This record gives sequence, C-alpha cells and structure tokens, in this order.
Amino acid sequence: MTEEQKPDLPEGKRIRKIRSYVKREGRMTKGQARAMEVYWPSMGLEHDMGMIDLAQVFGREAPVVLEIGFGMGKSLVEMAAAEPDKNFIGIEVHGPGVGACLMYAEELGVSNLRVYEHDAVEILGDCVPDASLDRVQLYFPDPWHKKRHHKRRIVQPEFIESVRNKLKIGGVFHMATDWEHYAEHMLEEMREAPGFSNTAEKDFVPRPDFRPLTKFEARGQRLGHGAWDLIFARDK
Repeated sequence: MTEEQKPDLPEGKRIRKIRSYVKREGRMTKGQARAMEVYWPSMGLEHDMGMIDLAQVFGREAPVVLEIGFGMGKSLVEMAAAEPDKNFIGIEVHGPGVGACLMYAEELGVSNLRVYEHDAVEILGDCVPDASLDRVQLYFPDPWHKKRHHKRRIVQPEFIESVRNKLKIGGVFHMATDWEHYAEHMLEEMREAPGFSNTAEKDFVPRPDFRPLTKFEARGQRLGHGAWDLIFARDK
C-alpha cells in the first residue's frame, strides 16, 4: 500500500512510497518475451488507458473476476479456461510473470483474459469502474513476516475499502494465504471493515473448487503446512 505524503516536509524532501511488494524484475525468457510481443496488443491493458469500459475491453457483457498479484499466472489462466462464461483481469508488477501468463494463455487457448503490468492499488483507483466486479482474488500475497514491515501488508483498511467500491453488491473478496498469522490479520481487518460479511460459518472457508491447488501449496500440505481461505461478500 502507498502512504500519503505528509504536507509539512522540508522543501525538496519526499517520503518514499510504501509498496506492498518488492519488484524483482529478473530477465524474461525468449518465450516470455515473444508472448509479450505477440499477445500484449490484444490481451494487455495499460494504466494510461484510464477508466476502462469492461464490455468494450472484452467485446461482451459477462461477470468479471479480477486477480491481484497473479505471479506467473498459471492458476489465473486455468481459472479463465475453466470458466469461459466469465471475464478475467489479472494485475502483476513483474514482467516475466506477465510474459509467462500470456504464454500459458496461448497454450490453453484462453481469450477471456486481460492483464495489467502495474501497481494494483493504482489500477483499482484509476482504471476499474465502481461496482463492476463480481469477484476480487488475492492469493498468497507477501505476508511481510517482520512486525516492522506489517505496514506493507496489502490487506489494510484503505485497500479493503477500494476493493469494496469496485465490487458489485453481493460480489466477493476472496483471499488465501499459507501464513497463519497473516490469515488472522486478514480476518481481523475484514471483520472491522464496513460493508462486508463473512461467508464462512466460522472464520475461514474450505478452498473452493474454482481456486486451483498450486504446486507450492500441495507440497506444503504434504509437509503438514496449512492454507487459509477467506471469502467476504459486499453487502452494502
């Protein structure tokens, strides 16, 4: 999340933006670079486009699912392939991950997916219409383990309110993490957030069928590690 700059700074001084991620770009493979060159014109969205018309972007009216921080995009592409009746938007800051996502979309023949390579907070604020999304997904975000870094966790009140504004009434915010302390943090923040209700009977929900089990998560399960899913619905 970004922190607002304080107005009483000495002249010439600036506060560095606090991000919910660290950008480790790395190099694209030849395949990723080719996918970016070939498929970005039809599947890529730019922050500079400003507020988008979803029906125009996808060429149809359909429920919209938005995923924040899709990594290498495997799960996102598989979800788009499994739910062709929905439109999917992915946001990721890492170029190689975006390239890998487009490569896999080509492999599976997915056409109901669009992607941003940009900061999710800015995309939500500047590009996504209010009350337009049916589901927002945030899977395995950086938990920022150290207490002094907790302010970098993306699930904070300002971000939650931004998500709520973009969801339709009845739309859901689906989070997942394999870090128990972060799951508890998410649960606490969502309980206190206005306009949401927990869909779980108690605190957490079983992993829904539409969220693919990642290799990392499956390995963790074999080692006895847990994963926690939270689904909160916008009720006002």
